[in-house]
Amino acid sequence: MKVLLTGANGYIGRRLKHKLLDDKNIDLRVMVRDKSSLSSNLANIEIVEGSTFDIDSLKNALNGVDVAYYLVHSLTSKDYEQKDRLSAQNFLQTAVACGVKKIIYLGGLGQKETASTHLKSRIETGEILSSNSEDIQTIWFRAGVIIGSGSASFEIIRNIIQKLPIMITPKWVETLAQPIGVDDVIEYLHQGLYLSYDKNLVVDIGAQQMSYRDMMLKTAQIMGLKRYLFPVPFLSPKISSYWLAIFTPVPYNIASSLIDGLKSEVIVQNQNAIKYFNIVPKSFNDAVFQALHEIETNQVLSRWSDSFGDVWEKDHVKDIANAVFVDRQVRDISYIDSSKIFESFMCIGGENGWFGYDFLWEIRGFIDKLFGGYGTNRGRRDSCSLRIGDGVDFWKVVDVVQNRRLLLYAQMKLPGKAWLEFIIEDNKLIQSAYFYPNGIIGRLYWYALTPAHFLIFSNMIDNIIKRSNSNLQKK
Repeated sequence: MKVLLTGANGYIGRRLKHKLLDDKNIDLRVMVRDKSSLSSNLANIEIVEGSTFDIDSLKNALNGVDVAYYLVHSLTSKDYEQKDRLSAQNFLQTAVACGVKKIIYLGGLGQKETASTHLKSRIETGEILSSNSEDIQTIWFRAGVIIGSGSASFEIIRNIIQKLPIMITPKWVETLAQPIGVDDVIEYLHQGLYLSYDKNLVVDIGAQQMSYRDMMLKTAQIMGLKRYLFPVPFLSPKISSYWLAIFTPVPYNIASSLIDGLKSEVIVQNQNAIKYFNIVPKSFNDAVFQALHEIETNQVLSRWSDSFGDVWEKDHVKDIANAVFVDRQVRDISYIDSSKIFESFMCIGGENGWFGYDFLWEIRGFIDKLFGGYGTNRGRRDSCSLRIGDGVDFWKVVDVVQNRRLLLYAQMKLPGKAWLEFIIEDNKLIQSAYFYPNGIIGRLYWYALTPAHFLIFSNMIDNIIKRSNSNLQKK
């Protein structure tokens, strides 16, 4: 069976890719914007570069395919509704033209009449993909709150529980939902390959019904924390969104979409999961236990932020070459094993900090959050290893060359573009901060921060060397 996986760098896509690679009955092809973003088992994967907005690359991806997974979403774009609509239409039409037999899509629970703008867009995507039942079968899975290490929903719950012992909450905490563990979602998607059914099918998946209040309190109990929630009717969605943006890893635009969706119930509307699949979803408690264990043991396979941002659509080599401002620090490392230096700067960010003046980074992160950015509490997926596409606080990993280079692209709110690069070359560690300003405001921004840069970057490179030389990297 020839299978195409789109969205292979997303939260669900990365995990499903590993599941499909373990299935010896299929021949896997993935469609990504940049093949360098795939970090494992490339020998067993056929890769097509492109997007669902490029018909030629879609034809290359879908040609000869039996089953195609559609895990594409444009939530971070301002016009995501229009983009999602066009993307789904392109995918369906090209799949039919290429003779694809089945499309498998993961959308969200909810009723269109009461759904938020975000959920309506997900529902509309499912309707478009299911609109040609004569020529192709579509299995449309619908899930609500996905509980797993790195999922947006779980990271929001976990961060709020960790940071706030007493919470004044909006009334939406009483809304009912049916959460489901991420491993169960992956199992449903995998079994959809082999479902013997010749018509379109909508499959609602979820475990037990519970309110968001119950989810938060149960998570607190599992984490060994005592928390108190006091729902009030006067907290607006906008205030709630800012609250989540400040205290959790998600930026304002994502928090706003999620809050908007919490006004309506997301519960199972049909019994097709029971009727057609032999899967018993884990309980909420078991899913939380597993998620926490993966976080504690650095086994987080994917995160909600993996595919967010414009990293893969930018020519960073050209942009960096044209950077107007550069802060470069060079140190001799001939007396140190270069692999130890590499390990040291690969640990930067997240709970490990930025190797000095962390309070300045925290201030910058808080300001970034206030303006709708990621801030520093996004952290990192793993405490010591990085791959292309990983988020590191308000940076994105755009290149990793083993024992030689790490390149980070700034996703913070800036009047320009910025990169932070570490290179080991000729027994030297070269650390460079690049800035490409937008007009006079960008230039003034750089000049205003020059004193802070002098302190931060010179201290950073010295501490990278110090940590590598004394084996102080956090494991």
